[in-house]
Amino acid sequence: MIFFREADVNCSVLSKKKVGRWLKTVVESHKKQLGEVCVVSCSDEHLLEINKIHLNHDCYTDIISFDYTEGDVVSGDLMISFDRVRENAIENGIGFQDELRRVMVHGCLHLCGFNDKTNVEALKMRKEENKALEKFHVEL
Repeated sequence: MIFFREADVNCSVLSKKKVGRWLKTVVESHKKQLGEVCVVSCSDEHLLEINKIHLNHDCYTDIISFDYTEGDVVSGDLMISFDRVRENAIENGIGFQDELRRVMVHGCLHLCGFNDKTNVEALKMRKEENKALEKFHVEL
């Protein structure tokens, strides 16, 4: 099940049930079962502190995925900076909700075992993100 929680900013995900069903189909399309995934909305400053404490990174990011997956049951926390998502959306000339869905699916793909540390991995991740984003409007 997909849960939506707030750390220090409003969780302004529109159509939460629809988004939850979509993310479930993304997980299942990778031959995994959805356990519990929590999408947590936070500010740049909140996520920066988490990044420093848990990853020793002193930089802003749009998402940090905490993976609790066991076997084929995908579970985890997706800590998302809504500030960063808003800035990325403006930079890319797309809507906030579109960019937010990209970031959420990016986190789910990490929980499914995809990485983006190398250029090859990042290209594969982006391809999977795009494939999933196309399905949001078609299937649901």
